[in-house]
Amino acid sequence: MDKFRMIFQFLQSNQESFMNGICGIMALASAQMYSAFDFNCPCLPGYNAAYSVGILLAPPLVLFLLGLVMNNNVSMLAEEWKRPPGRRAKDPAVLRYMFCSMAQRALIAPVVWVAVTLLDGKCFLCAFCTAVPVATLGNGSLVPGLPAPELARLLARVPCPEIYDGDWLLAREVAVRYLRCISQALGWSFVLLTTLMAFVVRSVRPCFTQAAFLKSKYWSHYIDIERKLFDETCTEHAKAFAKVCIQQFFEAMNHDLELGHTHGALTTATATATSAAQSPSDRAEEEREKLRGITDQGTMNRLLTSWHKCKPPLQLGQEAPLMGNGWAGGGARPPRKEVATYFSRV
Repeated sequence: MDKFRMIFQFLQSNQESFMNGICGIMALASAQMYSAFDFNCPCLPGYNAAYSVGILLAPPLVLFLLGLVMNNNVSMLAEEWKRPPGRRAKDPAVLRYMFCSMAQRALIAPVVWVAVTLLDGKCFLCAFCTAVPVATLGNGSLVPGLPAPELARLLARVPCPEIYDGDWLLAREVAVRYLRCISQALGWSFVLLTTLMAFVVRSVRPCFTQAAFLKSKYWSHYIDIERKLFDETCTEHAKAFAKVCIQQFFEAMNHDLELGHTHGALTTATATATSAAQSPSDRAEEEREKLRGITDQGTMNRLLTSWHKCKPPLQLGQEAPLMGNGWAGGGARPPRKEVATYFSRV
């Protein structure tokens, strides 16, 4: 159990590396999913294109949403976006940086799926088999004598070798090679384009907007660290609160049981029992010190509401008394001290 706890703490402390690993695993999984996927083109005019577009776009959308869901920063971004401004203004640049960071990782698996689909060529073959230039690749002298619906029906069966019966018009192998060549060219072009875009976003963009980039990156990390420390402080307080409640319950039950005993007990025995009952109270006092003066449900609810509606301003070097539902004046401290002082001042 301790090993799992250590692994979990390591992943929490190295969240960026962990998310990069998750994105890599999802990219490999998307490629494996495509190789295991049974592609069955309907080979019918009007249905081939719809089926191919669905295969090309629907799985990447699902993978993109899964990438966002598996990112822990999604809830943090939504919370920061929807919270009331209070005494701390919301910076749109920080929100954009957080969203772009999540979107870049979530797009890896969809990009891999689209690239593998185009390089394989089956989807493109199914979608554009009716657009093959028969006059150039096949027996062009027979094309004028065929009605357009009949020609479309014959070409729509090119992806299905077991039912294709148009070799007298166009050799199936010729059409397949022609369309797969175009599909692979588009696939490698897509890979090159996405690689160049990633290079520009990751390398070139910070060089032109270095100051804004550093500001957004710093405050994005601050929001993440502050949230984690607040959750840790709330967990410590809840643990201490539960211990004190349980100790008080057992002391009350012990007192009720003592009242039910015979009143003719010796005085020394009563004194011994009283001293034994006081020892849990001493331990409870130690836990009460961890409660930072917040000893009832109503006060804790007001604290949580105040933290959501009016977070302390980000201004170092001053003390700020807590008044009402927020902080008066400046006085934001580094996250750990800020959160601890927030609890102690409520």
